[in-house]
Amino acid sequence: MRLGLFFRRLPVALWGLTAIVSFLLGLVAAGSRPTDARRAPADIAPATRSTLPLVAPIPAPASGGTTIDFAGVAARLRPSIVNVYATSRGSADPPAATWRYPRDTTSEPSFKDGSGFLIQPDGYVLTNAHVVQNADRVMVTLSDDRVLRADVVGADPAIDVALLRVDATDGLPPVVLGRSSNLRVGEWVCAIGNPVGYTGSVTVGVVSSLDREIPLFGAGEFIQTDAAMSLGSSGGPLVNTRGQVVGITNSISTQSANIGFAIPIDQVTAIIAELRDRGRVPRGFIYMRVAALTPELRRALHVAPERGAIVEEVTPDRSAERAGLRTYDVIESIDDRPVLSENGLVHTVASRPPGTVVRLGVWRDGSRLVIPVKLEELPSSAAPRPAVAASVRPAANPSAGPLGVTARDLTAAIAKMLPDAMSGVVLSEVDPAGPAQVAGLRKGYIVLEVNRRRTASESDFAAAQAALRLGDAAAVLFYDPALREYRITTVVVDIRP
Repeated sequence: MRLGLFFRRLPVALWGLTAIVSFLLGLVAAGSRPTDARRAPADIAPATRSTLPLVAPIPAPASGGTTIDFAGVAARLRPSIVNVYATSRGSADPPAATWRYPRDTTSEPSFKDGSGFLIQPDGYVLTNAHVVQNADRVMVTLSDDRVLRADVVGADPAIDVALLRVDATDGLPPVVLGRSSNLRVGEWVCAIGNPVGYTGSVTVGVVSSLDREIPLFGAGEFIQTDAAMSLGSSGGPLVNTRGQVVGITNSISTQSANIGFAIPIDQVTAIIAELRDRGRVPRGFIYMRVAALTPELRRALHVAPERGAIVEEVTPDRSAERAGLRTYDVIESIDDRPVLSENGLVHTVASRPPGTVVRLGVWRDGSRLVIPVKLEELPSSAAPRPAVAASVRPAANPSAGPLGVTARDLTAAIAKMLPDAMSGVVLSEVDPAGPAQVAGLRKGYIVLEVNRRRTASESDFAAAQAALRLGDAAAVLFYDPALREYRITTVVVDIRP
């Protein structure tokens, strides 16, 4: 998986958008018109922060015994559901990519449709950040067909939430906010929104999974549901049988008609006050990228910890490097709490404010260390990086070897495109049916080490391959020139030639 606390795409490779590989084909934002709808939002679990409710708690309606009455729920909530329409004039100089969204590739005006819901009688509305991103005008259509101009009060792209405000002198009916922490897998829920312009549409399903981690979305913990969603549903409420909003719908799978995702409402209520008062939510960040500590990677690197996150890259001249973190370090804990996955680490760091000093428990070459790191602030944008294209001369030996790749020494032309003093070999061929292809290695990547053995030349690479046996796991440290990222992947040598 490719995410990170930068972990996954920020400079030095600030947003390579390499996440693009693992889930890009599978997820789209559930809310905008086709030109913008495929910008699937990501999710990072929110900070544990003091919150100031916008409104006093509203008594939840009775559940009606064991009867599930979504007709009654929909009737009560429909006046609180709105349509959100965002337009952009476009620009001759499109905005740069953010850590959450791809860079606009067109200067043409754009428009996006989405959904939203009222959370306070004086006109506060929740929706998805991707619905109103870069908008020059946002309009909200109420259930009585009134169309009001909306101001974007604040947005947190990290969890894809935006807070809007419309002028309302006569009071507007808010929803009841529930608790997503009380949800159970198999529980009935309904989604209400405006898919493809069909206002007030209601669909019903169950909670398919909780705490769903989606590689493309970073470190998110999503509610998965089979309640149908479509383009334009983004920002609408996911509602339980008591009529309480437990999530905000925001993305769908393009590979299935019945897999949708919603942001847990607990993550949203934790930051509403900051969105209202500050317009943004500062989040902690460590300038490094981490990967999953898989069994194959543990075996290849002889790593003792069974759980944790392995460091792929540490950005120079940032707090992580100054604290002494290195590639191949395994982060086992943060402030004495176990790190069970790289997403868990991202989640925890993003939940702390910038400036916080965290204590990372690190396993390094058989020793355990505690490394204090001061959190920096999660960047809101990254400069677009040009792709690096270089011709690679064919390998003299067509044999792909045990990893299913052939490699050549770096030419002067390629070396000019790489960081200073980088030594390695460039992959000139990758067997499309070989183990390296399965592990994510591609033609043009620069292999720096195999099982921590440097591969500065073709002969080094050949020696590293010769040391492998059938069934071995090889940890490959490589550099992606197009995305300017260092990565670690594990290639398992075929068990038979």
